[in-house]
Amino acid sequence: MEEAIKYFSVFGGLDINVNTSIPILELIETHILADYKHLRNIVNDLTSGDNSYHSILTGAAMGDRRTSSAFRRAKVSKVHGLKCVDEMYDLRLIDCESSMQHLTSDFDHLELSEKILFEAPFLRFWFAFISPIFKGIKNGEYDEFNKRYTNREIEFTDLVFEQLCHKVVLKTFEDDKVEQIGRYWDDDLSVDILAKTHNGKVIAGSCKYSNSKVKKSELKQLKETCERLNIKADKYVLFSKKGYTNELKSLKSDTVKLFTVKNLKALIT
Repeated sequence: MEEAIKYFSVFGGLDINVNTSIPILELIETHILADYKHLRNIVNDLTSGDNSYHSILTGAAMGDRRTSSAFRRAKVSKVHGLKCVDEMYDLRLIDCESSMQHLTSDFDHLELSEKILFEAPFLRFWFAFISPIFKGIKNGEYDEFNKRYTNREIEFTDLVFEQLCHKVVLKTFEDDKVEQIGRYWDDDLSVDILAKTHNGKVIAGSCKYSNSKVKKSELKQLKETCERLNIKADKYVLFSKKGYTNELKSLKSDTVKLFTVKNLKALIT
């Protein structure tokens, strides 16, 4: 599953057969870099070749996904940026999500930027790694791409892992169905998973796509963040790429649930 997540974050939405036994950089060169001109035409057909769209999508793919950040990176006004976002939403290129601040007990209607979600992982990959350095790629020069991707691979894959974790939460709590799920963020704090069930139970969670085991301190930090936000969580869920320390495993209970990438297999059964 770990390999599948990594490959899906690049090729998801691209109509090709992916052999995960082949190193990902080799597959990227074969199916994307060497086929740049063809794929560029496909992307341009999807976006109508609109320069503002491309700039905003690159800003979102390379940054924190907030519309305000993407507009700054793209050097477009808020009015024009929001118009482009609405149009790209209608074209089904992106979706937008709002911070789940209404699940904090002291909800004070902060004006927080929405975040952009790409409908296809491949489009996010394209605007993060291909579009910004297209000239070299077009000329068959791949060293800059290889360096950029290698340096950001784990960070880049983290969002896809997080999205899949959200789906596992939806599937796990079927006895008390999750009716709302998303993320919380403001200028200082964030929660990877924040959900509310049909019976009013609040679930808060953390997702760690890193190469080390998650420690007890992660649960402590999650609880402290919820306390600072006045989020009264009934259950805590943690997801980890590489598992957990024995100290954290000992804290598993009805209110603290630990998941690994193996649990994501439930999404394909």
